[in-house]
Amino acid sequence: MNMQMELTVMAGNAVQRQTVLSLRETIARIEDRGVPGCVRSAKAADPVGFRRDKEEAPRRKVLPLGVPQFDETLQGGLPLEGMMEIRNAETRDAGAAAGFVAALAVLYQRQKKENGRLAPVLWISQTLAACEAGQPYAPGLKAYGLDAERFLFVSARTVKDALWIAETALSVPVFAVVVLEVRGNPACLALSESRRLHVRARAGGVPLLVLRQAGEEEASSAFFRIQVKPAPAGERPLPDGSVLCGSIDHSAFHLLVEKSRRQASDDIFLEWNAHDRRFYSLDERRSAALQTNDEPTDPVDPLSASAGRSRRAQPMGRLLAFARAS
Repeated sequence: MNMQMELTVMAGNAVQRQTVLSLRETIARIEDRGVPGCVRSAKAADPVGFRRDKEEAPRRKVLPLGVPQFDETLQGGLPLEGMMEIRNAETRDAGAAAGFVAALAVLYQRQKKENGRLAPVLWISQTLAACEAGQPYAPGLKAYGLDAERFLFVSARTVKDALWIAETALSVPVFAVVVLEVRGNPACLALSESRRLHVRARAGGVPLLVLRQAGEEEASSAFFRIQVKPAPAGERPLPDGSVLCGSIDHSAFHLLVEKSRRQASDDIFLEWNAHDRRFYSLDERRSAALQTNDEPTDPVDPLSASAGRSRRAQPMGRLLAFARAS
């Protein structure tokens, strides 16, 4: 009798352990993570106890950008389904972050058009975020490469309203991309809400870009999180190989990949060519110049000496006190 009870208890423990491992495997697949080592060991020891699909799960669909350094960090390119987070640390960088997101929307929209679908872009903006950084400007978006006739802008009063609109839109796979713009780190957009959005976006086959203004790093279920800063643009080149002095070339971005399943490389500098509808990597010389903050070894005073003076002007500095005038 005791032997029978022990066998019953052992069988119940085995069933519970198998259930827990199966749940872990399912969660790992939903979040597109590697299967934990304990699950792999258990499957190898007892393959009969785990359900096996007839075919291997398809690889994640991506959209290559054509920039090897960035594509490698993104594991092949932009995800065509699921969530990706774009943030700027300070409000003054909101324009650069919005421009980068708009460029990604152009790529998503073009990818749908090449596949024979004219899909619109849905941009959901929290009212507070729009008050701080402004709203998208249709003529500017058109010059940037976006199809303004297939651009839908929604202004939501609260973050909860914006989340509800985003979840509803993700359940209808008609959009090329859904952009959710929020301000800071609202409590109603925590890890559980981001996981729900990520799962809904993957189930609907729609990419979701969360644009977080002046937000801090926090736990998220997004595939990637990228911090965007503005980078100095170059001067516009002329046909003869020279540059037009005083002009401004294409928009340039300074990217820091904060979350990635691969080892993030150094800072990435990209420029967006609205005419070609694609990103280009800044040359190595410009990237090295942007990354260094050292003062020149032989500084030269850009101002000439004033007439009638025997010496040049003193270098500018912090004035602690004025000399007495009388």
